[in-house]
Amino acid sequence: MKKLAQMQCLYPAEFHETLRDMVNYAAEKYRADTAFIIKHKDKGSEPVYEHKSFIDLRNDVNYLGTAFLKRGFQGKRIAVTSKNRYEWMVSYFAVLGGIGICVPLDKGLPYEEMESSLIRSCTDIVIFDDGMKPVIEEIKTAGKTQVTTWINMDESEEYLSVPQLLEEGKASLAEGFTDYMSLPVDNKAIDILLFTSGTTSMSKAVMLSQYNITSNLYSLQRSEDIRHGDVNMAFLPYHHTFGSTGQMLMIVCGVTTAFCDGLKYLQKNMVEYKVSVFFCVPLLIESIYKKVMATVKKEGKEKTVAFGIRLTKFLLKFGIDIRHKVFRQIHDQLGGNLRFVISGASAIDPEALEGFINLGIDAVQGYGMTEAAPVIAAEHQTARKTGSIGRAMPDVEVAIEDPDENGVGEIIARGPNIMAGYYENEEDTAKVLANGWLHTGDLGYIDEDGYLFICGRKKNVIVLKNGKNVYPEELEMLISNLPYVEENFVFGQPRHKDGDEKDLALAAKIVYNPEYMKTNYGAETLPQVEEIIRADIDRINETVPVYKQIFRLIITDQPMIKTTTGKVKRFEEVKKL
Repeated sequence: MKKLAQMQCLYPAEFHETLRDMVNYAAEKYRADTAFIIKHKDKGSEPVYEHKSFIDLRNDVNYLGTAFLKRGFQGKRIAVTSKNRYEWMVSYFAVLGGIGICVPLDKGLPYEEMESSLIRSCTDIVIFDDGMKPVIEEIKTAGKTQVTTWINMDESEEYLSVPQLLEEGKASLAEGFTDYMSLPVDNKAIDILLFTSGTTSMSKAVMLSQYNITSNLYSLQRSEDIRHGDVNMAFLPYHHTFGSTGQMLMIVCGVTTAFCDGLKYLQKNMVEYKVSVFFCVPLLIESIYKKVMATVKKEGKEKTVAFGIRLTKFLLKFGIDIRHKVFRQIHDQLGGNLRFVISGASAIDPEALEGFINLGIDAVQGYGMTEAAPVIAAEHQTARKTGSIGRAMPDVEVAIEDPDENGVGEIIARGPNIMAGYYENEEDTAKVLANGWLHTGDLGYIDEDGYLFICGRKKNVIVLKNGKNVYPEELEMLISNLPYVEENFVFGQPRHKDGDEKDLALAAKIVYNPEYMKTNYGAETLPQVEEIIRADIDRINETVPVYKQIFRLIITDQPMIKTTTGKVKRFEEVKKL
């Protein structure tokens, strides 16, 4: 069994036993510095910015937790569902301060899945925001869950509200009721039920402890360059482990967090808040990079930028870094302060990752899953290689099980961050947690320098009639380099309608950008678009072996079915086709 080298610990850090310890540490260390910026905006008026300090965060967690305790919520299962906002994190920390089990839920779940998740997790209390009211009221009216208490994060006359509870807790503390702050917290008890994204089947409820999360935070602190005073844009949804653990990393490192007004306002918000650190999914990072390069092309500056990259790369060999000055106009498009981009949730196009680095914006990617709370391996500035996702996190063991003749096998991991199992699902738990290792379901290999390369999901591998294995992700990466491609996925289809089902031909579904096609190619009709895409696919086919060549195309400008972190739901897409 070949094991992956672990990342070097570059930065000092303190380990925190519980999330309460982490919040208290941040309050003592960073005190009145801004932890969160909350924008209040009424239609037609100028926005007002409220700054919450690290002390405010600790106090609000204690106020809310005290109110929970006084109202008899201890021992309850409490779901939190809303858009990313300050009250989400306050609620999460308050529940995990000794009150009960927290169940973070995706606000984007359709009614049936939301109701099912509440039933399956045996949730007693739901904390939501105004945006969730329609689905919450429908679930409440149906009465199929065991939820007894509904709490609105916003001011409300219909529901108990977080603002009301904060006032209750503050008053109780002023009267000397301090029991909440000394509640025992078992950091190895299961107190988080977190549903997987369910790209191919029904989502599973992952059982995590605070120790799983704080150990992963400790590894991230020691290996990634997150600085006190940075400004972070909270874009990844908090119900996703990469989003919530990333946010906790910001808190423990003394970073200010601002909230995005929505995807179409992302660039404007980055300028507005002078964002310096950005946790994101590959789809968005690749999109930002494509837009930057499209602007460069439109302004006729391709040769200028290419020369600048060659020049700055040469100077970097002598320790001279002038990338920020040379590419100032590009940096200004992204707020002027962006220095560090971290990609996760799925593989990113190496061209986009390297492109950001060439422009003077450090970019790394991490690899993990909900079951690992979430990071298993990652890159950092001194340990990266094009196409690789880096090395194992400190304290995490990563290995390749049953490698084939090319060294490709299943990626397995073990460490303090690994889940206890799936809630009430012994069968799937036994499959995934075998022999003390988490079996990720991903295929990969370790190169001679100890870097991990991912080939794709084990269940996505297309086995051809001649016995050859095709990893669709490899071809998808090549297709995603085409400037007009919004998203794509590759799959196997029977070569003949009534023939051998094992005789597969490779097919690709491609979602293109109509505006880009019209502006850059003058293509407005579907036949014109198909001709351009077919020619580009033929060129890609010339670069790969015959058995990897794509023969069939499905071309559309309609988005695919995706999870909230941008992963294509392959099973549903294939079923639809």
